[in-house]
Amino acid sequence: MYMIAGLGNPTKEYDRTRHNVGFAVIDELADRYGIDVSERKHRALCGRGAIEGQKVLLVKPQTFMNLSGESLRALTDYYKVFPEELIVIYDDISLPPGQLRIRLKGSAGGHNGIKNIIAHLGTQEFPRIKVGVGEKPPRMDLKDYVLSRFSKGEQELMDAAFREAAQAAVMMICDGADRAMNHFNTKKKAQEDA
Repeated sequence: MYMIAGLGNPTKEYDRTRHNVGFAVIDELADRYGIDVSERKHRALCGRGAIEGQKVLLVKPQTFMNLSGESLRALTDYYKVFPEELIVIYDDISLPPGQLRIRLKGSAGGHNGIKNIIAHLGTQEFPRIKVGVGEKPPRMDLKDYVLSRFSKGEQELMDAAFREAAQAAVMMICDGADRAMNHFNTKKKAQEDA
């Protein structure tokens, strides 16, 4: 079984902020495949279902971003999910709004949610989909930036990115992460070079 976890902060006040793009991608997958993500388990909202014949568990940790690892460790232990079967989707301020980057492993890159997951899982070797939310403006506090909402123009880009990130997750579980990386990472590079 694959576990696809989107990172974010619970409660309405954080809904649709830059830090909650992971939740938005989980919502996209849930809508697309008719999976109800409302079961409360191990400090997360979970939904079991199938994506293109593959068993999946969609997860939205409810621990707040910086403690995401507590929930994901409990869930991976309970469901006996190996790190390579866990796909984590989250925001990245080093990528332009809407750009995706798939990685199979790596450091936290300054992201506190990923840092906490690495600490709790004891490994950096789990696949991830980073969704660009744009660079922090000068003199703006990072926390204020990631908890801000997108402009109208950015939101259109982001809605397309949520659909694309959902498709990337589907490709990762159906065709393998390497194929998804080749498709989504090079696709954006080709657009940049144009």
